[in-house]
Amino acid sequence: MSKKHKKQRKHDGISTDDGAGGTTARTPAAESPSDRSLSREEYEAQLHVLQVELVKLQRHFIRCQDRILVVLEGRDAAGKDGSIKRIVEYLSPRETRVVALGKPSDRERSGWYFQRYVPHLPVAEELVLFNRSWYNRAGVEHVMGFCTKEQHAEFMQSVPKFEEMLVGSGIKLLKYYLDVSKAEQAKRLEERRRDPLKQWKSSPIDAVAVKHWKAYSAARDAMLMRTHTATAPWRIVRADNKRLARLNLMRDILSRLHYAGRKDKLVRPDPDIVFEFSPDCLEAGRLAR
Repeated sequence: MSKKHKKQRKHDGISTDDGAGGTTARTPAAESPSDRSLSREEYEAQLHVLQVELVKLQRHFIRCQDRILVVLEGRDAAGKDGSIKRIVEYLSPRETRVVALGKPSDRERSGWYFQRYVPHLPVAEELVLFNRSWYNRAGVEHVMGFCTKEQHAEFMQSVPKFEEMLVGSGIKLLKYYLDVSKAEQAKRLEERRRDPLKQWKSSPIDAVAVKHWKAYSAARDAMLMRTHTATAPWRIVRADNKRLARLNLMRDILSRLHYAGRKDKLVRPDPDIVFEFSPDCLEAGRLAR
């Protein structure tokens, strides 16, 4: 096994070589019981198969000149970075782009809200993944007071129209919200703070993420209720289990996009992990509280 893969497995929460030809697992505290229910071998085998399917999908949409846009939203430490990394790992970098915009400039703040996102939309033959997108206004900006109440209200009214325009233009838009529990978020943020290799992920927003848990929950609920449409529906991914979340997110993407040679049973997601949003989800407590 290469040093690169040993290092990667360690940060996946997966066992690594013990130096004597065997393997040794990370301490139990690093994994939840549901993580341990899926062995390293099972996870890697399923991941490999799904990554092969993603390559097949890419070959198909390049031939057909499709435009695919995947939006991933969720609280801090919900697993967006790790999920995207596995999705794009073996895809062609020429036709694959990951967009994670930083703080808007003064010029961008003075323009149309969606203007800074439009240049990053996919063109023919491209797959673009937004690691957080225009929905920052519905979440972080709203909760942290980075936008006015009027700006938030205008956004909530405008975003369904904006997304309808995207879909109407031929873009295949998939929206996912990665949902993580309060306890799991707190654990991951603490691990991020202590891990020298993850320092780049830390931000002042992280420090108050758990403190504002209820406000973020209310913002999430309002966002889902107002922006879930038949044209651009939301899919919820239960993300406490990183391995299962990644695998089932991939399956759901593959199951919703047509490509030659698709095996429907292989790409069928677990409905307990990935499911379409509806108001009943909130009433039934299917999202973290």
